[in-house]
Amino acid sequence: MQWRSIVIGLLFLRLALSCVLWLAFGLGPSWGFNFPINFNFNLHKIELLRDGDRASQRTANTWSQKTYAQNDLGKTCSKVGENSPKKSYLSFFEDGRDEYDKKYSSFPDTLKVEMRRLAKDMFYFGYDNYMKYAFPEDELNPIDCQGRGPDVLNPSNININDVLGNYSLTLIDTLDTLLILGNVSEFHKAVRLVIDTVSFDKDSTVQVFEANIRILGSLISAHILLTDPQHPFGDVSLEDYDNELLHLAHDLAVRLLPAFENTSTGIPYPRVNLKKGVPPNSVNETCTAGAGSLLVEFGILSRLIGDSTFEWVARRAVRALWSLRSNETGLLGNVVNIQTGQWVSKQSGLGAGMDSFYEYLLKSYILFGEKEDYRMFSAAYDSIQSHLRRGREACNEGEGDPPLYVNVNMFNGQIMNTWIDSLQAFFPGLQVLNGDVENAICLHAFYYAIWKRFGALPERYNWQLQAPDVLFYPLRPELVESTYLLYQATKNPFYLHVGMDILQSLEKNAKVKCGYATLHHVVDKSKEDRMESFFLSETCKYLYLLFDEDNPLHHSESRYIFTTEGHVVPIEPRFRERTWSHLQSCDEPRDEPSNPHPSNTSNCDRIPEERRFGLPLKSVYMRQIDHMVGLF
Repeated sequence: MQWRSIVIGLLFLRLALSCVLWLAFGLGPSWGFNFPINFNFNLHKIELLRDGDRASQRTANTWSQKTYAQNDLGKTCSKVGENSPKKSYLSFFEDGRDEYDKKYSSFPDTLKVEMRRLAKDMFYFGYDNYMKYAFPEDELNPIDCQGRGPDVLNPSNININDVLGNYSLTLIDTLDTLLILGNVSEFHKAVRLVIDTVSFDKDSTVQVFEANIRILGSLISAHILLTDPQHPFGDVSLEDYDNELLHLAHDLAVRLLPAFENTSTGIPYPRVNLKKGVPPNSVNETCTAGAGSLLVEFGILSRLIGDSTFEWVARRAVRALWSLRSNETGLLGNVVNIQTGQWVSKQSGLGAGMDSFYEYLLKSYILFGEKEDYRMFSAAYDSIQSHLRRGREACNEGEGDPPLYVNVNMFNGQIMNTWIDSLQAFFPGLQVLNGDVENAICLHAFYYAIWKRFGALPERYNWQLQAPDVLFYPLRPELVESTYLLYQATKNPFYLHVGMDILQSLEKNAKVKCGYATLHHVVDKSKEDRMESFFLSETCKYLYLLFDEDNPLHHSESRYIFTTEGHVVPIEPRFRERTWSHLQSCDEPRDEPSNPHPSNTSNCDRIPEERRFGLPLKSVYMRQIDHMVGLF
């Protein structure tokens, strides 16, 4: 009886402390996440207070307990109780259950039109002020109404210099968004500005990954949309257009190629100088996402111009990373040494440093049809479910917490920390593409609950303390992207309400004099004077598309996929064709080689002598550009 008294006392003590913290700050820990709709999770809170014995049993299946219960760390998830309610998670969206369901079960057309207008106005408020106050610089400082370029006085400021290359980043990154919003005249004007003013012959050191997804991907997307004979957005052809965007994309890709030289593994250096190549003081460490998320853009470019080089280097990097995964768990780490192949960071998760690696395995397969890509993705997805997933076994029924994907040690699956980051909110969207819609619904609800609590997603959130670890929010698009994809998959009006909530939060908390500013602190809503290009190219785009069901993108005969930067590319037969043969054998399954760096030795990685990287790349590929200009 004594231990029962102690347990009950501790329960009431925690309840009292939670109430005090919630009343004072709205930040205290809770028994579970305070979801904004009645997903039955709130019922678990009541049950915890009603029955001490059941509370003890259920607490043993919570995420926080798994941090310390080492014997449970190797398990995929907690067991489902025999008497668990057998209700589908989807059933919580049915009409007439309670006041929450009544609110979220419909979304009037008039409100949809209003939200579409608000999303469009949000984009143009940022875009017009960028063009007025910042162009041709890379970004807009929306509070001071000034432009921002690279931090030339502080080269070590990689937070800025990895992204900004003195090449009108925001203009390029928003090209296809203008077309999706139906503004053909502004799209043409922007294309002309890019052709007439942008050059990549700059003494700028940029991150290969950022230049690839923001610049290369946008140029390729805009070129495809301009030259698409199907004209899904109407006749958007531009008089006298001579494939200049494709030439610019080719030029940029050539300037990124030195990152792949002189690495023992085939994994690229993280940064290059656009004029000089890899800096002499460049680090030998890169993150998995940065090195392994080049295949979509590089692959499309190769197939557009008939040159395998770009796809080859990107694919070689993916294979090299894949060969370094753990034999025990199948997981990859976060940061790797490109020369030794040793993992610098053994953390495996779904957020920063790893997110788009998984995304591009699946999207590369969808675009190119390479069976190798899907085999890697399928194996990676199984490892994620086996070692990263915590919570109850079925997301919509059973005992314990709703599912959560945690950060673990890649070699043994043990939890390394108790935070997740906002970038992980992309994963429900990827689960939709993989057909795992029910699990996508669960994970999306988790992140939406955090958004409802703060009106934004903190960069890091501690799921054990149920409080932010890193408090800023740079207007990221990942939650909006997953919301849009889930709505496309389910057509459930709940996701329109989520989008409206996000729109109104951004309008209330982030809008400033000349645009939308990064939130420095998601609680007090203090701001930083920066509007990153992805706010216009992704966040606004997904919000607009969520409410614009008549958009040509949704009704075109062509199907589209979004790059990790939100650029649209069509899924077409021509991207499943290639004019080279030296990658063909890679489609067949092969045994795992014993060599620690098989990417340097397998037949899949051999290319003709004239394309080896001992050659002076700059001169070789500049000649190729001259040749391609002649072809076009």
